[in-house]
Amino acid sequence: MALSMSVTHRDVPVANAYCRVRSVVVNKTSMTFDVTWAATSSAIPLLMTEYASTYDLFGDNPIRQAYLYLKTLPEFANAVDC
Repeated sequence: MALSMSVTHRDVPVANAYCRVRSVVVNKTSMTFDVTWAATSSAIPLLMTEYASTYDLFGDNPIRQAYLYLKTLPEFANAVDC
């Protein structure tokens, strides 16, 4: 599971960057997770950002919940599943 979206890294646009959720940490009500962007799925990440959201203990697995949360954010409005 991953997302594809355009990003800019050091003033260089990267079309269709590969966006992946990594290292999810959960407790009963919340989770934090890192998101990395790379030029391709096998490239070294260009960027990494940490996000936090609520966690549904009885919902989908934490990684899926993280992707669903990202899709609610304005900066991920144009992201597509890949």
